[in-house]
Amino acid sequence: MRRLVASAMLLFVLVGAGSAQAAVPDVSVEVEPTSLKTELGQDFSFRSTITNRGSSPAVGLVAHLNVLSLRPGLYVDPEDWSEERTRYLAPIPAGGSTTITWNITAVNSGILGVYVAVFPATGAGRPITGPTVRADIAACETIDAGGIVPIALGVPALLAALAVGVRLRRRR
Repeated sequence: MRRLVASAMLLFVLVGAGSAQAAVPDVSVEVEPTSLKTELGQDFSFRSTITNRGSSPAVGLVAHLNVLSLRPGLYVDPEDWSEERTRYLAPIPAGGSTTITWNITAVNSGILGVYVAVFPATGAGRPITGPTVRADIAACETIDAGGIVPIALGVPALLAALAVGVRLRRRR
């Protein structure tokens, strides 16, 4: 019985994969904006629009967000940039489209590329990618480095108050 069930499942997978291979949808991916500037630690977003250019509905699609450095020497872990990097899309009717807003946090400074790839959930065919969003992430300069400003102002004020207190006490 187990062999029969396993054989039936294998046949289902093979037939399903073959038909999915033939049904790779004709979609395109566009992004807006295609470039942006922000600072380290800031949140930003962009939109991707997936358009079904085919004559039948595009079903079972996955959109995936990726982030990479456009310059050598900078390690980027895409999981740190967005909590929701994979989206399973509802069917897109023929000639229709769907738009996704991607929310991202700038984790590294530098010149980075952000892009979206769309592919069938079966894994058949090649991913379809849109244009790269060029993200120029500036390093953030802070005045209050680790809370030093209150200490730098508070300690001299405290010493001055103590000096005045000592002087007033000596006059008595």
